[in-house]
Amino acid sequence: MASVRLESVVKRFGRTIAVDRVSLEIGDGEFFVLLGPSGCGKTTTLRLIAGLEYPDEGRVYIGGEDVTYREPGERNVAMVFQNYALYPNMNVYDNIAFPLKVRRRKLGLSNSDIRERVLEVARMLRIEELLDRKPGQLSGGQQQRVALARALVRRPSVWLMDEPLSNLDALLRIAMRAELKRLQKELGITTIYVTHDQAEALSMADRIAVMDRGRVMQVGSPQEVFLEPRHVFVATFLGSPPMNIVRCRISYSQETAQISCPGFTRIVPQTVGEGEVYLGIRPEFIKIAPHSGEGALRAEVLVVEPLGVEKIITASLDGETQIKIKTALDVEVKPGDTIYLELDWSRVSVFDAESGRILETLTKELREP
Repeated sequence: MASVRLESVVKRFGRTIAVDRVSLEIGDGEFFVLLGPSGCGKTTTLRLIAGLEYPDEGRVYIGGEDVTYREPGERNVAMVFQNYALYPNMNVYDNIAFPLKVRRRKLGLSNSDIRERVLEVARMLRIEELLDRKPGQLSGGQQQRVALARALVRRPSVWLMDEPLSNLDALLRIAMRAELKRLQKELGITTIYVTHDQAEALSMADRIAVMDRGRVMQVGSPQEVFLEPRHVFVATFLGSPPMNIVRCRISYSQETAQISCPGFTRIVPQTVGEGEVYLGIRPEFIKIAPHSGEGALRAEVLVVEPLGVEKIITASLDGETQIKIKTALDVEVKPGDTIYLELDWSRVSVFDAESGRILETLTKELREP
């Protein structure tokens, strides 16, 4: 297998910068996810690694070798596309075997070698009984497995996937997430996976790169990007519901600095500066207190959404500022009720209102008891 490294990679399409100085280090055998909204540059980044696009600036390394301008066939990578791209006139066996047949001489493979490899990967993906069928006779999940098999049969150093589960229904996507993760760990193959679906990213990745407008906003483990967002974009892109973002202001009064937010004020160090900031806290880290107490925030319930074993409550702090709270199903509240909220200050993040980046000193001070 192989590691992958991107150094200050830039890709332009006319005046549009699709990839803006992206630098990444992807370890050997790692399951790495590029996550972001449509148009953020994640698929273009994947195509630069595959050799389907060449960068305008920067370098691409696979296994320590500079492959920036090498052809796709010289990189020993395999790519699985969103639409699977199976040949409708070929049966499953021939679809899987096709990458080996076209490079038979270069790889030094006989017909029996090819058959052995096809059967091996078909057994791995549990599609042995489908080898005589045409793609049109397969379900979406079966077609997806064939596409995966065709990529794996080459025994690539790097496995590239571009939204491979997006055409499947919700239940099958959940099942295939677990199957893909199992398969990747079993093979130990370096995998780079593109998705806009945060559930896929959080459940499958060893590490995630969150992208926006061609830039990498944060790289970290699923837990790090969820609990320790470094930018407002990351905080609001991840989570269901996403992190609550409340506009606050730092000001000075009688030689004391304080952060004033809708519904509450808190003393902060004088060294943090002044002006507007964003205070962020995830709905999971807000509790409904049994009664008004010290530090509790008064709020009015606007909407209650029961979701299976939990509820999402939308409440107003000051008649304008709304926040969401995730709570247990047995919590009895209804629109119009007055409730009191307790924030888990150890989970609060504070961001600069202008740049969107986290204010580490202020965040640390607010989290301390």
